[in-house]
Amino acid sequence: MTGRWHTSARALIPLGYTARVFVWVSLRMRYRLPVCWSLALLPFLLLLGGCSFFGEQEDVTKDWSASKLYAEASAELNSGGYENAIKYYEKLEARYPFGRYAMQAQLDVAYAYYKADKPEEAIAAADRFIKLYPQSPFVDYAYYFKGIVNYNRSVDFLDRFIPTDRSQRDPGSALEAFNDFAEVVKRFPDSKYAPDARQRMLYLRGNLARNEVNIAKFYVKQGAYLAAVDRCNHVIQHYQRTSAVRDALVTMIDAYKKLGKDDLATDAQRVLDLNDKEGKFVTDQEAPEEIGLTRKVWDYLELDKN
Repeated sequence: MTGRWHTSARALIPLGYTARVFVWVSLRMRYRLPVCWSLALLPFLLLLGGCSFFGEQEDVTKDWSASKLYAEASAELNSGGYENAIKYYEKLEARYPFGRYAMQAQLDVAYAYYKADKPEEAIAAADRFIKLYPQSPFVDYAYYFKGIVNYNRSVDFLDRFIPTDRSQRDPGSALEAFNDFAEVVKRFPDSKYAPDARQRMLYLRGNLARNEVNIAKFYVKQGAYLAAVDRCNHVIQHYQRTSAVRDALVTMIDAYKKLGKDDLATDAQRVLDLNDKEGKFVTDQEAPEEIGLTRKVWDYLELDKN
């Protein structure tokens, strides 16, 4: 085709050219492309658009009943598909918050989080159960569950293979576990979980006491002798009947000597010798056996049979 040409700073287009064009405007420039070129670019534009061209994937569970959701969640939980189990339990709670499966699902999702190595979410789910069902006959298990999760958080993976001194760690999780077990013992003294909770409290109390002594020893190394004495006094007053009391007295004597308080060091030494002679210092509490939390299914609901 022939014709006159029109020139400009942006384009060179033959006058009289009648083909349809595709216009693409950007912030910097404007291009005019023939339709055939624009069609060639269409697959790339679809790729860039992604799912927005087709909408979100359909939720296959949207028409599931509560029993179907619970059954699928339980199957995933029992087979180790914890992430899918969590997804199904949460859908069940959201869609049927007052149904017969809701209470069991709330506790099961806590267990699923625990098995998925998500302790924070597991504890949060147990807390929701306690808040929603404070009169449940199984609320003691929820408190005990929290204690075990926190107890296991205070144990490193390597502890199961290499013995270490747990008292030298951050006591945060151990203290939370102690408080959780204390709730079990205080609120539910006749619970079947109370004896194990008491045993773990004794062990954790000893660890917390030794942690205080470790801090006191650190203060001595740093030259903070008065702070070290205060820590030792705290152990002697609040952690009696633990093996840490003897170490606290030894550390206190050292701190007093470094302070030049020989008379106070002598008094502390006298107390140490007297209790040693009478055999009043206790030995370390043995670590409780490891416990594997299991899923809590209530027979009276018979949910697993529906």
